[in-house]
Amino acid sequence: MNSHTPLQKWGGYAALFEALAYIIGFVGFIGIVNIGGITDPLEKVAAIVANRGILTALHLIVYVAWGASLVVLTLALHERLNGHKSAVARSATAFGIIWSLLVIASGMIYNVGMETVVTLNASDPAQAATVWMAIESVFRGLGGGVEVVGGIWVILLSVVGLRSGTFARGLHLLGYVVGVAGVVSVVPALSEVSASIFGLTQIVWFAWLGVAMLRKSETVSAEIPTPAYK
Repeated sequence: MNSHTPLQKWGGYAALFEALAYIIGFVGFIGIVNIGGITDPLEKVAAIVANRGILTALHLIVYVAWGASLVVLTLALHERLNGHKSAVARSATAFGIIWSLLVIASGMIYNVGMETVVTLNASDPAQAATVWMAIESVFRGLGGGVEVVGGIWVILLSVVGLRSGTFARGLHLLGYVVGVAGVVSVVPALSEVSASIFGLTQIVWFAWLGVAMLRKSETVSAEIPTPAYK
């Protein structure tokens, strides 16, 4: 286990960014631009047109930048958990990369699709609403509503972490709660509630993980003596 490499520090910072992005997402999508509760397609498109700028920024932060940071964190955890020796850790790495790609793709699809719908809405609002329904379904299927891939990733990391004792036991037990909430989000009747629980608990999980990675990295680095040169 190598816990003093630059990748470990970047992984710690990435985990903290993930937590921050979740907070930005909750504040932005619920407190500032709350279009999730709009059921009428025409009203939803009108709200999207009115909030185009903030929605674009939110999806770049909460999806595109978040997914890119997750790649860094996934590779750092692969290194920390000795992925070259553990099949479960390698599986976790695979799910982490897959989740990163899905989240980035869903964010880009939302932003690109939004631009198409905004343009179309100027001439044919009804058609714009129909097109948006299709775009939103793809967005939610990839990573905008179902968190099963992320849930599996966290569960696998928790399994490896408990076996190796790499981080605090409480962090990994919390990871099971996070992971189960993510997996359960695949059930339509429970999707909204479980996805919210997944997001809220992941704020704590990512923040705790980031601090743990940075602290351990700094501790190990401080313990390594600086070589003397003549």
